[in-house]
Order: sequence, then C-alpha cells, then structure tokens
Amino acid sequence: MDIEPRYPYENPRLPVEHRIDDLFGRMTRKDKAALIFHADISVGHVDGTDGWGRPAAGTLLRERGITHFLAQGTPRDGRDIAQWHNRLQEIALESPLRIPVTLASDPRHSATDNPLTSQAAGAFSRWPEALGIAAIGSEKTAYEFGEVVGREYRAAGIRVALHPQVDLSTEYRWARIAQTFGEDADLTTRVAVAYCQGLHGDGGAESVAAMAKHFPGGGPQKDGLDPHFSDGREQIYPGGRFDYHLAPFVALIEAGLPQVMPYYGMPVGTEWEEVGFAYNKGIITGLLRQRLGFDGVVCTDFGVITGMGETFPAKAWGVEHLTHEQRAARLIDSGVDQFGGEKDVSVLLDALSSGLLTEAQLEQPVRRLLREKFRLGLFDGARMADPERANTVIGSAAHQTLAVRAQQQSLVLLKNDASLLPLSRGIRVYAPDVDPSVFEGFATVVTDPAEADVAVLRTRTPDYADPARHFIGSMHKGSLEFRPEDQQRIQAIAGQVPTVLDVYLDRPAVLTDVLAPAAVFASFGTDDRPFVEVLFGEAGPEGSLPVDLPRSMAAVEASRTDVPFDTADPLFRFGHGLRYKSSSAEEISEAGSPASDVS
Repeated sequence: MDIEPRYPYENPRLPVEHRIDDLFGRMTRKDKAALIFHADISVGHVDGTDGWGRPAAGTLLRERGITHFLAQGTPRDGRDIAQWHNRLQEIALESPLRIPVTLASDPRHSATDNPLTSQAAGAFSRWPEALGIAAIGSEKTAYEFGEVVGREYRAAGIRVALHPQVDLSTEYRWARIAQTFGEDADLTTRVAVAYCQGLHGDGGAESVAAMAKHFPGGGPQKDGLDPHFSDGREQIYPGGRFDYHLAPFVALIEAGLPQVMPYYGMPVGTEWEEVGFAYNKGIITGLLRQRLGFDGVVCTDFGVITGMGETFPAKAWGVEHLTHEQRAARLIDSGVDQFGGEKDVSVLLDALSSGLLTEAQLEQPVRRLLREKFRLGLFDGARMADPERANTVIGSAAHQTLAVRAQQQSLVLLKNDASLLPLSRGIRVYAPDVDPSVFEGFATVVTDPAEADVAVLRTRTPDYADPARHFIGSMHKGSLEFRPEDQQRIQAIAGQVPTVLDVYLDRPAVLTDVLAPAAVFASFGTDDRPFVEVLFGEAGPEGSLPVDLPRSMAAVEASRTDVPFDTADPLFRFGHGLRYKSSSAEEISEAGSPASDVS
C-alpha cells in the first residue's frame, strides 16, 4: 500500500537517515516515549480488551501511541491474522505522524504451546522444535526453515521474530531447552547463522528481523530453574565458561544480526554486577555495544518493569527496590532501546518529567527503532499485508511437505536391537499413545499387547510442572528420570512383545530405566503419521543427538551448569544416531558428531 506523502520522511526516494532526521524532529516527547514500548497483545482483538483482560492493540495505538506489538494466540487461518494486522495499520494511519505498526512473534512453527515461550503452530506449517533442527545438523535445512518462517511471517504482517534462541543447553534441567539448538556452541552457531540468513532474506522490505535471545546466553541457570520466577533468577558459571555461551551471539552479530534480547537472569559470582542482564550496563553497553560493536535494537525480555499482577511480578532481579520510573531510567541508561511487554507509557514520561532521564537519552533508542521500521519498508509498500496471499502462503502444502520431511529427518534412532526396524507391513500393532488411523496401509491396530506383533509407545521427558503457576507451570523443572509407574509400564509391555519406544525430548531425559524396548527413538516434534512412515521404512531416521543424554540424575546434579558435555559417563553421546535406508535395508551406521569440538 502506497500512501500520499505529507512529509519528507514519507518519501521513499530519500535516504533513510534523512527520513529519520525529519521524522525525529517532528516527534513529541510522548511520541518518542511510546516508541520505546513493545506490548504483548492477542491476535484478533482490535478495540477494548483482549481475552486476558489487557488493552487491545487498537486501544494501545489510539490512546498511548504504542506501535510495536508481540502477537500472541493462534489465528484460524492466514487471512484472519493478515486482516487483523491491516486493521491495526489503518488505525496507525489515523495518527498525526502515521508511524506504522511493527508486529512481532514468538516461535510458532512447532509443537510447543506455551504463552511465555512459543505459540502453537495453528495455521502455520509445523516443523520440529529448534532442538530437532539441530539434530538434523544441516545448514541447508536451517536456512530453508528460516526462509519458510520468514515467508509465512511476512504474509501475516509479522516483521520481527523473537528468535532464534541461541542459549546453550548446558544445564539439562532447564525448562527451555526444546527451543535451543543444543549444548554445542559450534553446532548452535552454524545452524543459527543459517537460520537467520533464511529469515532475513534481502535484508529489507522482504525480510523478517531476527531478535536473537537471550544475551549473553541464558543456559547456565542455577539448578535449572527459570528466571521468569524469583527462585530461578541466578545464572552461574562454576566452570568459568561465560565466553562459551557468548560465542553464538558473537557470530550472529558479525553476520548482521539486527536485534537482541537479554535474559531476565542475573550473573552471580562473576566480574559482572549482580543485576538482571537488561539492567546491567556492563553487559549491554560495555560488552554488547562497545566490545562486540552491536548498534542494533536491544529489547528487554517481557515484564521487567511492572510485571503482570501478583501472580507474575516484574522480573527486576537485583533492582527490586527501584520504583517503576527508576527501573525505566536505569534500563535506558544501561543501553536498552525497548521495553518488552510493557504498556504504561506514563512510567517513562514520569521518569523524564522527574529528571531521572533526559529526552536526549531517548534519541539513540528512538533512532534505532525508526531505522528498523524504515529498513523493513513499513513506511512504504510493505506496510499492509495481502490477506488472500496470506491464506495461500501460510501453511501451504509445499511448506508443510518440507516441514514433515524435517520432522522425519530430526528423529534420532538411539537403539535398534536385532534390527527390529524398519517394520514389515501387515503386522499387528499395539499403540495406545498413537492415533490408530495413521497406521492405515501399514498395520492392523490391536488393543491388547498379547495380540500384537509389535508395540509402539510414545511418551515425553517427565513433566514436573508447577500447578500453582497455572499455565506458566508448563515450564518444566526438576527430575529428568521417569516415574516408577511409567518405568514399570514400559518394561512390562517390552517384556511381553517387541517394542518401539519414542521419547519426545524437550529436556535431555534420563532413559536408563526405560531401555527395555528393542528400539528407542528420541524425537523433537514429529507427528504420528510421519513417525509411522519412518517405522515402516517410507523414510529413514537421519537425526543425531544435539545433546548428551545423562545416565542418572546424580550425574546431572554433579555437573557444572555452564560446561557442555559435563555429566559423567552419559548413556548416549552427542552425535549418536543409528540409520536404516528402507524397509529392506539393515541398520547401517552411527552418525558422526555434527560439531567439531565436544570438549
């Protein structure tokens, strides 16, 4: 959509820096303050409140001038989200300066559905988790994945991706490992750079900006607890491997990364001040800006100033004593450009009025944020989405074919005794955890393991969510060992009939007591039908473990939180993965490590 220019900054023929100068000079203090806020809102809601009782996006646009939004929720189809996005852009055009909306999204192309970390795929193509992309280990696949995500996001009007998550999963109890690329810095770097290259495309109006997280690496969480909550606020480095966790960010910045998100956690026992990373001037200005030369957008993780009520307080770790206005001022002083999940613009305006901040301190953040809007073409022809194109592109058959192939490639075959796999067609299968319809054309499903030729069990890493935290409790924590009743169930069935066990790994499970089955898979978000096709040799498993799998919880508890591959005598090593070619082929090899250094 082209609009008739009113001012020089709306003229696409002018250099971007000239356009920024012109627009910046026309902005009021409130305009500048509003640009700093990146609000979380629900897809589909325009006016009034959304399904969470929060102000809807249109309300925030009209009343507070906010133009950056994280879109949460799953649309019915591509047309819906594109039309909703366009309605927001129309409201933005009603404002005096007509600053366009920038829409962002957490990951929404895989199996996870947690409002704090990622969204259900819904209408979008459904790929394996990031950990599964790492299991494939292919830069080509990572680039292809980034291209598809970028294409579908652009069609919806989404122009900023709050990913990739390049934290290194060196603490196996941490809840957020599924969205990482594993614990090896080299593998993570290679895959993440390729993914971002696919996502960024031409770097302009046809691109999606990646916001890599969580700087300077959120993996080494004390006891595996997460800093969304006060009991998990400490990030520790007993092995002195701070720079190891920093490495993927260094490579991404060198490759042109446009945006970064620091984590909630605070470093403990290091040279750095013990405050949350977003509040940490040594980390944001000293390390990120000065040492690494990053001049892109830095957006805080969500809710570090005001939080979300009593059940979800602000993650202002180390600065809890500060007022909201003091927190806002400290964030700007630390080098941050934008406040994630915050909506109360008056907090920043009050900080300015009281002298905690000067308006001059907003100039660099505002200019960076405007530069991104101009670079992405949002002031020009890329402002509006095409709903009909969105309905065609998002979740297209071509994209879903690629996604399903990746789901299959990511499967890691850990064990295949007596070459049980691939299975032969026409057998009787007991599969209580699998949709019976997906066996059509392959096998007859029976309801009693005594009547079966093979049993197929699908389970996941043990889930010790905290029910007191409601939906936030889906952030798992605690033991990686299977409960005794689950061990007994698997062992009993495997003792009765040849059994295939598949374990969905959102954390590196301890499989020591569930290895009775003849064949064991690790998976990262493979749907039932693609999984069954692999069982019967229509496709072969091609994945290699992107993490070690520990032998015991004692080994996990004894390991150093920041050191990769540090559990004693792991059950399966990084890079392990067996292969078979087809229904008539033998198990042929164990894959080599996809990384160069696992020390």
